[in-house]
Amino acid sequence: MKILFVCSRNKWRSLTAEKIFAHYNGFEVRSVGTEEQARIKITSGHVGWADIIFAMEKKHVKRIKEKFHDAIADKKLICLDIPDEYPFMNEELIETLKSRVSEYIEIPD
Repeated sequence: MKILFVCSRNKWRSLTAEKIFAHYNGFEVRSVGTEEQARIKITSGHVGWADIIFAMEKKHVKRIKEKFHDAIADKKLICLDIPDEYPFMNEELIETLKSRVSEYIEIPD
């Protein structure tokens, strides 16, 4: 399964998600940001690559829908509702990510 995590700048939330979920067998994981100054900015290639897209906030879902309307027609686009208040690899962020993502996909042991 190809999973794309999206936040604003691709420095804290989505990058943390990429790091933790990349260790699971059966997952290919990438992370991107929606803003101009993002570490890796989202492209139609990222959207096309992904089987499922997890956005951290509603504003990210809105931006993805606006910019990549046609490309996301057959994609699962899910908002995790995780605010921008955690630093990279924060323990609470990691637990929240695992909990929210597991509501939508099975996380291997």
